[in-house]
Amino acid sequence: MIENQSDNIDNKENDDPNLDSAPEDTSSTQNSTTENDELSSHEKEEINTEELKNTISNNDARLEQLEKEHETLKNQYVRISADFDNFRKRQSRDQDDLKIQLVSKTLTAILPIVDNFERARQQLKPENEEAQALHRSYQGLYKQLVEVLKQQGVSPMRVVGQQFDPSLHEAVLREPSEKLEEDFIIEELQRGYHLEGKVLRHALVKVSMGPGKQNSQQEVEKDTVEEDVNSEVNTSEDV
Repeated sequence: MIENQSDNIDNKENDDPNLDSAPEDTSSTQNSTTENDELSSHEKEEINTEELKNTISNNDARLEQLEKEHETLKNQYVRISADFDNFRKRQSRDQDDLKIQLVSKTLTAILPIVDNFERARQQLKPENEEAQALHRSYQGLYKQLVEVLKQQGVSPMRVVGQQFDPSLHEAVLREPSEKLEEDFIIEELQRGYHLEGKVLRHALVKVSMGPGKQNSQQEVEKDTVEEDVNSEVNTSEDV
């Protein structure tokens, strides 16, 4: 009976061949799983690397686009700033020109009064004390007027002995002169004035024709007279 039981046990052991091979199958499964995990991890790394490259490429493209936009905006800002600066300067210049025009118009209307003061000063010759007191009073008014003109930037021209300049002077008369060469100013007929470096009123002047012009004119007149005399002589002889 005991022998039968032992035989049965032996037979069971012989009938189950998977008992010895079970550990080997488990190890193989684990190795396969490890390999799959390694492959999956490698694929994930490749995918992450590719995504990172794409991200970097996209960021570079975006950065380049932003730099172009920045450069465009910078150029627009510089251009607008320059335009505004030019506009501001033009406005300031226009305002200064308008101011000068208004001041010039007003001062030009005052200048004839200054001329009359100067003519009166040259003509008046006070003899008694009352006339002298009146003359001093008049001189005080004239000085006040001149001082106001100076404060407004008005300055008189000094033209006698200067070379004629059509941008500053207006020639009214021309005559020969032994003292001054041609195109030099002999006399000031009406004073000219500057306003802050610009001409407020041109000076009316008498200009020299230079020495020898008078002699040449006399010679021409002499030749004309001689021709007339000769003509009369020839006419009388014919008669």
